[in-house]
Amino acid sequence: MLIDRDRLFCHGLRTLITANSTFRVVSEVKTGAEALVFLESDHPDLILLELDLGAESGLDVMQALLEVESTTSMLVLTHIRNAETHRKAMLLGASGVIQKEVELDVLLKAIEKVHAGEIWYDRSKMGGVLRDIVRNARAKKEDPTAIKVASLTRREHEVIGLISKGLKNREIGTRLFISETTVRHHLTSVFEKLGVSNRLELIIFAFSQGLASLPENDQSHGNRGGQSSGVQVVSAMQN
Repeated sequence: MLIDRDRLFCHGLRTLITANSTFRVVSEVKTGAEALVFLESDHPDLILLELDLGAESGLDVMQALLEVESTTSMLVLTHIRNAETHRKAMLLGASGVIQKEVELDVLLKAIEKVHAGEIWYDRSKMGGVLRDIVRNARAKKEDPTAIKVASLTRREHEVIGLISKGLKNREIGTRLFISETTVRHHLTSVFEKLGVSNRLELIIFAFSQGLASLPENDQSHGNRGGQSSGVQVVSAMQN
């Protein structure tokens, strides 16, 4: 997916990528809002993002996209030369930063590398970013479980909360205004991040780590509260 307010540039880039590589451009959008709408129905392997989006902050757009689509690689393709902006993009999760004026073969090489799971950074910039990451890690001193929880996106937190209430995938999709396929996509990501293999393990983890609230027993109705909680968990396990 290409995100750039310059339609002419996007059209030319689409033509060049299609003619000179095995990659296919599935969407050209001008704003973060348009990109988020597209991600509700499709999941591109790679996003090429211009940081200069006019009224929008490219960094804010990147953060929002990665919260929704954390498994998609992000390559910044920009005319902005500010080193601090590049550093922030890298810390937010961009897999590479490249200037727009590079030769086509360099751009295609960067796309191939990032798509393959590698990074594409200037070596001097990468050194500074690594120092920041190490410094932050030492300061936080997070335990393994906290690190897992911190890796969850806002949307993944929402999905976990609704699963813990016993909602089915279709009901979750309706509640969050996303497709059932997108719900399954988020679940797969959650399972991988938290190291759980099924919904029951996810629910137990969610309750134990405060990601979801335990149902309250209704003392005025005897065991009805407990029965309701059991039905919710079984319902969640079966979907």
